Amino acid sequence: MGFYLGAGIVFLLMLAVLELNKNTLLGFLLTIAATALFVFLRGRAAGGGLRFLCWVGWIALFALILFLTWPPVKAVPAVEGKSAGRTQIVTLRDGQVQGVLTADGAVEVYTGIPYAAPPVDELRWREPQDVESWDGVRLCDHFAPMSMQPTNLPIYDSLAQIIGYHDYKISLKDNFRAPVSEDALYVNVFKPAGAAEGLPVYVYVHGGSLQTGQPWYGDYRGENLAREGAVYVNFAYRLGVFGYLADEELMAESENGTTGNYGLLDQIKALEWVRDNIARFGGDPGNVTLAGESAGAASVSALCTSPLAAGLFDRVILESSTVASIEPPHSFRLLDEALESGKELKARYGAATVNELRALSAEKLAREAATQHHMTVDGYALTETPYESYRKGIHNEQAILHGYNSRESGPFILFSQASLKDYEQRIERFFGEHADEVLALYPAATDAEARAYWAEIYGAIFFDYSHYCLNRLAVENGIPVWEYYFTRDNGRLGPWHSGEMIYCYGNIPADSRLFDARDRELSGQILRYFANFTIAGDPNGEGLPRWERNESSSRLMEFGDETQMIDEREHALFAVLDQLQGWTE
Repeated sequence: MGFYLGAGIVFLLMLAVLELNKNTLLGFLLTIAATALFVFLRGRAAGGGLRFLCWVGWIALFALILFLTWPPVKAVPAVEGKSAGRTQIVTLRDGQVQGVLTADGAVEVYTGIPYAAPPVDELRWREPQDVESWDGVRLCDHFAPMSMQPTNLPIYDSLAQIIGYHDYKISLKDNFRAPVSEDALYVNVFKPAGAAEGLPVYVYVHGGSLQTGQPWYGDYRGENLAREGAVYVNFAYRLGVFGYLADEELMAESENGTTGNYGLLDQIKALEWVRDNIARFGGDPGNVTLAGESAGAASVSALCTSPLAAGLFDRVILESSTVASIEPPHSFRLLDEALESGKELKARYGAATVNELRALSAEKLAREAATQHHMTVDGYALTETPYESYRKGIHNEQAILHGYNSRESGPFILFSQASLKDYEQRIERFFGEHADEVLALYPAATDAEARAYWAEIYGAIFFDYSHYCLNRLAVENGIPVWEYYFTRDNGRLGPWHSGEMIYCYGNIPADSRLFDARDRELSGQILRYFANFTIAGDPNGEGLPRWERNESSSRLMEFGDETQMIDEREHALFAVLDQLQGWTE
């Protein structure tokens, strides 16, 4: 009896590993066969030595099966589930494309449309180049690869989904790995089905610390905004070392004298593609809302003051990041620092020239994502910091909707929680001579208070404060601005960083038990606010609680158990951060 119980537990663990690692169906079948063989041989083995060898052989055979049935690389389909068919052919500037319909036939989806030439070989670390036109009809029914980035073992991603998101689903339909490549500069379009003209356009820039990310992530898919009457566009752009390496030799190569902002230039190129092509999908190139989350929002924030982006969009939505403070907390650095970091990278690889770096494999260079993931003031895409431009009245957007979550710090301090023992040291490290002011505002007396206060302070430093800066700059420049504060808890991420996205784009799964009726009501409200803002530059509309402009930089719309206007609660801490950064009114 004990043998069968132990073998059963090991067998179930084997199946779990195959599922979490996304191995092919053949792996499951071979494991079942190997287990049957093991039970048969083990039952006939005489003596402990032979029985032990049976166990060893079984485990070794499973390891071989795991390797032989490793999940293949496979492009992600444009439509989840079965498509209702193909769309009409659309003629673009560079060629013809055809997409697919969602299962209900309500939305047309076109994925993998090139917006720039592949940035490979001699085009690595150059400004994005024009697409070469193509003959025939390009079937756009699968997403292009994600941009080159570090990747994890499939089992690691599955465990992260279980531990972090709590929404893992067992399925044999996702037993593959998505492709990753330097050749990733493609756009994806979601539009209402059928003939259309003059629809508002929503362009989304994905997040991921400018190191990771892909356009097909379910939380920000565009079907539901299309159902609200908008044309939704998203795209991949160069990340990490491929998007943000700065080097003096590269600067000399460039006819524009630029370096360090290749990912940002990709985003501008994608916006130019929208300007030139979106009318073919029924969109209005004169009514474009540019949106992003996290590093995507930081990018949008930079594009608001880029001279190259002038006229390419009308309004912006920024979720959980901006680079509008005097010293942006992440995703941004000045050119001297960027160039020094580039020198250090070349030294690590023993490269005397950029061409020697170009000769290295993309997979090898992808390891440098953590060292090269910051925009910079290159004198071309950005001529000065966004703060400096706003203070001069220079900006591209006509209206702003922005906000942040109540527990932004959650994923970033998960394994570095504060305690009463080190709480004051952490405050002193960040605030220096102003530490006593912060400790007076957040006087921790227990470990629980230290953890909670540090989580709030960390979130304010890296996310909340930059939104406060952006709001004041918007008001100063006469830009209509609405701000939100997302506080809704649930069984998934709750109000952690990125937890609001699944609400904003109406993508809560119908069968998910992690969300209740209030979550679905809130998601519908936020989606309509976003759609209204995209259509007319004002989030308010019939049947929605009134969202006041944040003209005092203190009134926020809370998206939580209630949808209601509230007062900003961190002004005292923001005042200390103003002193640190030298902010003057």
